[in-house]
Amino acid sequence: MSELGSDPASMLRLISYFDELEESAVNADTVVRSAALVAECPVGARWESGTVIRYDATGRLDPHGDSPGPPSLEDEPTVWLDRTGDECSLDAVLLDRLRHSLRVVATRAGISGSPQLGDPALLEVVLSGKEHREDRARAIRLLGLDETRQICVLVVSAHSPPEALKIIVGELPGLSVRSAAIGKTTAVLCQGAIDTRALSDGLQSAIVDAFPAPMAVDSDRGPWVGIGSSVNIFAASTSWHQALQALRFASSTGYGRRAVAYDRLSSLELLADLPLDRVQRNPDVARINEIAASPTGALDVSTVEAFCVFGSLRRTAAELHLHHSTVAARLAHVESTMGWDLDDPMDRFMATLVLMVRRIALSSAELADSSLPSAQPDSCRMTHGIRPTGGG
Repeated sequence: MSELGSDPASMLRLISYFDELEESAVNADTVVRSAALVAECPVGARWESGTVIRYDATGRLDPHGDSPGPPSLEDEPTVWLDRTGDECSLDAVLLDRLRHSLRVVATRAGISGSPQLGDPALLEVVLSGKEHREDRARAIRLLGLDETRQICVLVVSAHSPPEALKIIVGELPGLSVRSAAIGKTTAVLCQGAIDTRALSDGLQSAIVDAFPAPMAVDSDRGPWVGIGSSVNIFAASTSWHQALQALRFASSTGYGRRAVAYDRLSSLELLADLPLDRVQRNPDVARINEIAASPTGALDVSTVEAFCVFGSLRRTAAELHLHHSTVAARLAHVESTMGWDLDDPMDRFMATLVLMVRRIALSSAELADSSLPSAQPDSCRMTHGIRPTGGG
């Protein structure tokens, strides 16, 4: 701008600059940054959703500038210059072209109100532990989130993501929620005051009510959920990793905890690092898999799983809507094959442990082709699915 005058030729040069930006298919972030470089002063834009993009005169993202207020028109961003000293004669033209370019970008992307809002790539940047802080700050702002407030991350695995997200959002009233499909999971970032233990209890009840056990063959099992700790938004990768860890302990069947908070795992987390090939070679796991290979055997194993959760024959019968003699017969079949006595505390513990690590292995196979962000360390060899008999 310092090289431009107030003559028509200078005005046309400035207009042409923004026309070229629009033709190059850039995003809103690039448009605002380019405007700041041309203006040689901080430039910002604010949408009705609360999303703010602001760059300083050197083209660096500036998260601290204040906007002059909300947009005056729906879906029309407020744009401004933070120029110190005398106003440039073409400032008004620059602001007009900036506003027009942002409108073109939004129309081309099919976006109303906020640039790239809900873009899965933005959420992956926030969740990544490898991206530069300034890149995460930009993604946070484009998602319409507050850099100063804590967040927690949930990881959801389900065959019915819309229904799953509806249940989860119902347990997060008044919070800002952003979600994106990542591999065969859905990452949900929520911002606000969150008690993760209470959230896991609420989600557990809501999921069980929506998808009660026992489940019919090939029916929708509903979601199972891992919940990370509440952290600073720039530590979102930590909460994401914790949620993935907790997801390993959430039950993908009708029994056990279907929503597990990392804050409640304690020493159970040690089981998550068991090598998958070692689990598959374990004789007890192999025998359980042999039993479950037939339809009748699968019912027997499912009944033992329920028994390990509910703790008594009559309670298990009531939960499964079966006569207690049927439950007893199924338990006896598994006991005879496995060499267990489920009335013995040590054998019952052994059964619970075997069923836990087997569930990890089954869920790992189910999500084998998941593509998860780099926040997950190499040591995380198995995916979710084991079911603690208590806690959550």
